Amino acid sequence: MVAATKTEAEKFNVKNVVTILRDFLAEGTGLDCKSVDYVMLFNILHLEDPILLLREAYRILKDDGKIGVIHWNHDPSTPRWPSMAIRPRPEYCINWATKAGFVGAKRFDLKPYHYGIVLLKPRCALK
Repeated sequence: MVAATKTEAEKFNVKNVVTILRDFLAEGTGLDCKSVDYVMLFNILHLEDPILLLREAYRILKDDGKIGVIHWNHDPSTPRWPSMAIRPRPEYCINWATKAGFVGAKRFDLKPYHYGIVLLKPRCALK
């Protein structure tokens, strides 16, 4: 996916895409604290410690930054992976994100196979 993303960005002369291959769980993102406006976590929160990933997202987000979570519905009629045993329910994702510090969860039905959640990193009271 990294190579494909790089190829597509070059093909369309998109200059603001940087591709990096790294072990996110072991090394984090490598990005500075409060350096991004939006984080996308799509079909990935079925890992062993989702709060670790969410805390890293929180760390790199600017105050008032948003995180978008998309995952497969917890419904056996959806046609692909991951298995039902590891698909997180929306309320689990919201709970994990809340534990990581996010607020204001808004849930979306992304028919036919996914749900989405958008949350906010609140502005710090102390600067």
